[in-house]
Amino acid sequence: MMNFPIISLERLNGEERKHTMEKIKDACENWGFFELVNHGIPHDLMDTLERLTKEHYRKCMEQRFREFVSNRGLDAVQTEVKDMDWESTFHVRHLPESNISEVPDLSDEYRKVMKEFAFRLEKLAEELLDLLCENLGLEKGYLKKAFYGSRGPTFGTKVANYPQCPNPELVKGLRAHTDAGGIILLFQDDKVSGLQLLKDGEWVDVPPMRHSIVVNLGDQLEVITNGKYKSVEHRVIAQTNGTRMSIASFYNPGSDAVIYPAPKLLEKETVEKNNVYPKFVFEEYMKIYAGLKFHAKEPRFEALKGSNENLGPIAII
Repeated sequence: MMNFPIISLERLNGEERKHTMEKIKDACENWGFFELVNHGIPHDLMDTLERLTKEHYRKCMEQRFREFVSNRGLDAVQTEVKDMDWESTFHVRHLPESNISEVPDLSDEYRKVMKEFAFRLEKLAEELLDLLCENLGLEKGYLKKAFYGSRGPTFGTKVANYPQCPNPELVKGLRAHTDAGGIILLFQDDKVSGLQLLKDGEWVDVPPMRHSIVVNLGDQLEVITNGKYKSVEHRVIAQTNGTRMSIASFYNPGSDAVIYPAPKLLEKETVEKNNVYPKFVFEEYMKIYAGLKFHAKEPRFEALKGSNENLGPIAII
């Protein structure tokens, strides 16, 4: 079995910093995923959020999901389902402005804990972006600045539950895809597994670990690094042994942010061969992604080449 990269952030301080940075670099270049421990988010906060999330699902969403399954006939399928996922979700936006007060059925305690967790995750995401800058040879703050539109980055959370499934071989918890945005931080169930990533043509399990944060890179970091770091296809396998909790938070560019390869990372030969990712407004990418999420990412990039000449050329250093 391949050794999934597990990285302790506390080892950034002291003699092991160089080794830890190398592990982050290798994970970004060869996996597109890694799992963080000792990340600074209090374990009691994570425990409370997990308890409230599971309570909320049982009280407010479980029956709705059962009705959805029954209405769509998903509990009696005989052939593979390719247009639906076995998941129950809701979304919360944190930046540029929060909508958590408008999300229905959340208790005051749940809203308070979610806000605190999101604040700490936002800071962790920005810390990670600066570590990526260091490994890439970019100035500190470059990636955070690249994500800034006129109102800063966008940051939101998808709360998902993947209930016990009678036919996991016929319906996916979540179909294979890459993530459209920037950097994704996942707090996942530590007992029920299901998340897998595609590496070297094989599906590899992302191991459930108590109090860890799973990090993966989105399509925008692939563009900014001109393919040095790549977003990786991943999926969720529905399980027969219980409901899996997933709290995924997406630190993405602002909707009007202009995304393009960092000039410092472009080599003359790459430019001459036209092996340069496109320059585009993030919102335009999202329009394409909405219709092609569960397809290969390359056509999404190709669709934007030559479509934004008004944004000007990419400066080469």
